[in-house]
Amino acid sequence: MTRRLNLYPRWLRAWHWLNAVLFFLLILTGLSMHFSKIDRPVVPFDVATSIHNTAGIALIALYVIFLLSNVASGNRRHYVPARRGLIGDVLKQTRFYLLGIMRGEPHPFPATEERKFNPLQQLVYITVMVFLMPVLLATGVLLQVPDLAPDKFLGAGGIWPMAVAHSIAGFLLTAFTVVHIYLGTTGETATALYRTMITGRHEEHDDEGLRPSPDPLADSKEGS
Repeated sequence: MTRRLNLYPRWLRAWHWLNAVLFFLLILTGLSMHFSKIDRPVVPFDVATSIHNTAGIALIALYVIFLLSNVASGNRRHYVPARRGLIGDVLKQTRFYLLGIMRGEPHPFPATEERKFNPLQQLVYITVMVFLMPVLLATGVLLQVPDLAPDKFLGAGGIWPMAVAHSIAGFLLTAFTVVHIYLGTTGETATALYRTMITGRHEEHDDEGLRPSPDPLADSKEGS
């Protein structure tokens, strides 16, 4: 027997894919500006800078939309982990990703319409959206408008600390994106979770618990 779950509303799916496109542009242009050879850039420096700055401004707008939409729709509840037993649940989910998924063990926290994300996802998404994204966006603005940057920060002058913080946040978010994409292939089939993020629907089977995770990190850039 198959039961169809409606997990992701249209606004969230649209945000997810637009966010993904913008972040891809930021990664590509950011890497090109930092690591390309001067005489052989991946993207010409002036073009990369223009695209990077424009994508960054658009990402800020999308981030604001994400926050407001989550508050207005009540979707924010899916990102808040239960405090009781949290450490044990996170360890259980981590073990599943590292070992259990390879053995075909039951998923410890299957996705439901009441709880879309497992405890590890919730912690990761909160870290990404509440801490790393604001750092990335705020430092990006200060790098575009250096007059807004403080004269001194942690004993260092100018915008150098902002540049370092921006690079660290960008690196961590890029690593998150790589893992996010990989875990998107660990559903019932290699494309099942991506289809879910396109249609918003997840098909739950009677033997769901014996299949790989229906809701690994790639379910959303929220989260996707």
